[in-house]
Amino acid sequence: MIHALGNCINKCNYCGDACLDEENVKMMVTCIRTDKVCAEVCSTLNQLLATDYKDVDDLIKYCIKVCNACADECEKHEHDHCKECAQACRECARVCEAHLA
Repeated sequence: MIHALGNCINKCNYCGDACLDEENVKMMVTCIRTDKVCAEVCSTLNQLLATDYKDVDDLIKYCIKVCNACADECEKHEHDHCKECAQACRECARVCEAHLA
């Protein structure tokens, strides 16, 4: 799960940064904000998992919610960085769901 979280963090950070370089930045504001939140939530979960703390199921559920919301937003855009971010977010959500199962 840590690999999927790390990949999602990296793709979200890259996407948010790349969105700032797009011609119509105003159109990308929600994407940038969602990327930032998703990266932060995944980072927090990643750090907690590294401590071997056991009571993280609610944070995992929230991470799934945020990853899916970020993927939904990124899928609205045609940029490659958005498509790659959406894929990483969907994969992270799948891995998190499997961890809870």
